[in-house]
Amino acid sequence: MQGKNPPSFSSLSNSKNNGSVVAMIPARYAATRFPAKLMQMLGDKPVIRHTYEATVATGLFDEVVVVTDSDIIFNEITSHGGRAIKSKKNHECGTDRIAEAASDVDADVFLNVQGDEPFVKKEPLEKLLGLFGDPLVQVASLMQVIKDLSLINDPNCVKVAVDNKMNSLLFSRSPIPYPREKIIPITYYRHIGVYAFRKKPLVEFSKWKITPLEAAEKIECLRFLENGIPLRMAITDHAGVAIDTPEDLKKAIDLL
Repeated sequence: MQGKNPPSFSSLSNSKNNGSVVAMIPARYAATRFPAKLMQMLGDKPVIRHTYEATVATGLFDEVVVVTDSDIIFNEITSHGGRAIKSKKNHECGTDRIAEAASDVDADVFLNVQGDEPFVKKEPLEKLLGLFGDPLVQVASLMQVIKDLSLINDPNCVKVAVDNKMNSLLFSRSPIPYPREKIIPITYYRHIGVYAFRKKPLVEFSKWKITPLEAAEKIECLRFLENGIPLRMAITDHAGVAIDTPEDLKKAIDLL
């Protein structure tokens, strides 16, 4: 594991250890709502380094790599002993970014950790990785029971509906299911944007065109559903703290 004897990125890329698990952190510099948010200071270090170091500290991964379009982020990670690679081209979403990097890495499972979530915890990631004990699972993600009813109609909160095997049926910014029958109790789930993939569907994802539902909802995982690959979902109580705005950064500073 990385906390003990971490392999180099190049040695991992050339290995035949198909049981290896790699965490990749897509890190785009020019965020739309909060430019350069990953390089904002949170305590004594930038957000992206908190995320990287917290992911390493879980001890779950053979390798943790930041995948970025930015020399600034690349240098921040590597100058402090971390591992980072530069994207070869521009990408529409984080999954496309890590798919490019994963194509050169021989590993069994890749886990996408969001770069703007500095308070990474071991338990939900361990639960997510545990889903791959089922050989049928190709892609997996996390969700949380919605307790704040105002979020059900909030388009910034992505909801997910699942079948009785916890496979995703649909992701949407709209309330799903719609409560036409008011007397039936409904549990609503909020999608937590942490993903894990086997290599084949991850690499294929970047080759598929953006699909109609994905384009309409702006939810990248719909591309998997529209190509016939459901996501196996796990419930977590930990939603993390995503830094999307300056106000979020202030909350994170208070939490730290």
